[in-house]
Amino acid sequence: MRLLYAEDEKSLARAVSTILTRNNYSVDVVYDGQSALDYLETGNYDGAVLDVMMPKLDGIEVLRRMRERGDSTPVLMLTAKSEIDDRVTGLDSGANDYLTKPFDMKELLARIRAMTRVPSVQQNKTLSFGQVTLDCASYDLSGPKGSRKLAGKEFQMMEMLMRSPGKLISTETFMDRVWGYDSEAELNIVWVYISMLRKELRAVGADVEIKTQRGVGYFLEICP
Repeated sequence: MRLLYAEDEKSLARAVSTILTRNNYSVDVVYDGQSALDYLETGNYDGAVLDVMMPKLDGIEVLRRMRERGDSTPVLMLTAKSEIDDRVTGLDSGANDYLTKPFDMKELLARIRAMTRVPSVQQNKTLSFGQVTLDCASYDLSGPKGSRKLAGKEFQMMEMLMRSPGKLISTETFMDRVWGYDSEAELNIVWVYISMLRKELRAVGADVEIKTQRGVGYFLEICP
């Protein structure tokens, strides 16, 4: 399950991210509201944990803009404030839950589990573009000539491409979303994985291909 965690207190962000990762969550961490909004726009998350007090945009404003553009991602708001009015403002803006700092990690995990709990019929989602499908539960990429099971990072990159077909995704975005801020991997690793995905698409007889805009990024389009 994939989460976005937005918290400007970096030591806390690192600690919480570590615990979430140990509990089998895939976590992207950002440190300001504008970055949170950008990540939510380009990615696919099962849930978001937003601190209220952040630079650039506060958590409430991020939440409002999410809901205005139709983003229904479940959101848990974190704040150091405990006044009823603050909780009401967050919930009225579209938050699914609210937790006051300091919090116990067991409670945070329980609240995340509760807000991201979905009916089983929704868990086995598939993405389709052209004659290609991607099963988000099994990581199977399928086309006219069969199926191939993708490895973790291959799946994450393919999922990003298939959720926004035709939309350019920069190398830096792939690095941040798949390898993370603290990764020591070099930018050329993205090209290596793109090459692997192109081979997988050919293997399943795909009628779509990953195109390159040199020096900028990659996008998915149907073959002419």
